Amino acid sequence: MRFIGWCRTLCTGFRRSLQWSSAPSDRPIHILLSICDHYEPGNGGAPAERADGRVRNWVEQYPKLLANFKDSDGRPPRHTFFYPIEMYRPGEVDQIAGLCRAGFGEIEVHLHHDHDTARHLRKTLLDWKQLLRDRHGLLSRHRDTGETMYAFVHGNWALNNSRPDGRFCGVDDELEVLRETGCYADFTFPSYPDVSQPRKINSIYYAQCDPGKPVSLDRGIDVGAAPAPQQSLMLIQGPLIPNWKSRKFSVLPRIENGNIQGNQPPTEDRLNLWIKARVQVASRPDWFFVKLHTHGATEHNQAVLLGGPMVRFHENLAERARRNPNFHHHYVTAREMYNLVKAAESGWSGSVDAARDQTLIWPTG
Repeated sequence: MRFIGWCRTLCTGFRRSLQWSSAPSDRPIHILLSICDHYEPGNGGAPAERADGRVRNWVEQYPKLLANFKDSDGRPPRHTFFYPIEMYRPGEVDQIAGLCRAGFGEIEVHLHHDHDTARHLRKTLLDWKQLLRDRHGLLSRHRDTGETMYAFVHGNWALNNSRPDGRFCGVDDELEVLRETGCYADFTFPSYPDVSQPRKINSIYYAQCDPGKPVSLDRGIDVGAAPAPQQSLMLIQGPLIPNWKSRKFSVLPRIENGNIQGNQPPTEDRLNLWIKARVQVASRPDWFFVKLHTHGATEHNQAVLLGGPMVRFHENLAERARRNPNFHHHYVTAREMYNLVKAAESGWSGSVDAARDQTLIWPTG
């Protein structure tokens, strides 16, 4: 039944994509660009030496290649490293934390698990949160309460036990466990073509657990459409939209899913599709939330993220801003994107830059 529902959702996306227009060029628009990296140095069972080399290359090459690019606020490209709990090696975290403290990103929480329980998951997340905060000086805090907070990406896409076979999670009330342990938002989706893909697409919304039932994330209340429900978690999705310029068998459109990898480099044509998906909060129609994802630690994907394709993409962004005074681009971390969502939800009419730290604050020093 879920497969049928998803097919209906995708067909609706097909029809809407024929009608959707790109962002207007005659009035200001702001592209809020966040790359959420499922950052796994040990991906593929890499030995410690190879994993160390992967991290070292990121730390050395990222500033060299990208430090001179600046967004509309004068900030360099920023990367969010969702580091996997089960692959933890202190030295890796310390190296990436140094890159982040230099102004190039932030570290958040990633987890692969299987046949888990809510009790075990809660302990895992709380212990990890304490470790990142106390040993590494990481994770944000809530401006008003002082609580340590984190963003989340689920390994194998199986958030809230969303796979039909029940693999790679096991916790039907995972959204509630995340919320209770200080997760401020989930950034897992889209997962298409994986079977875990929710029916709700191109959305920023609040989802609630349906006790004892998985896949609560198939539905929810769009941020800004109504007050946030009690005991709900925000989900910030990336773009999922048919690409009619690239077709299979010259007929069927390929699906743009916001993935950056070796065979899917960022391009200006893809940027236009990300904008066209219109992941937005209704009160700020000039803000376009573009959440992308990648597995950036592997050599295959580093060739794009730390190579010519990414350099050309940032060059294209800068050139587009020079050509069009109404086009503004902002490099944001996952935390900053959440803050901007909350700002839009509250009716914020000020600038993007002034709202980057509105709710959650990153540690300094």
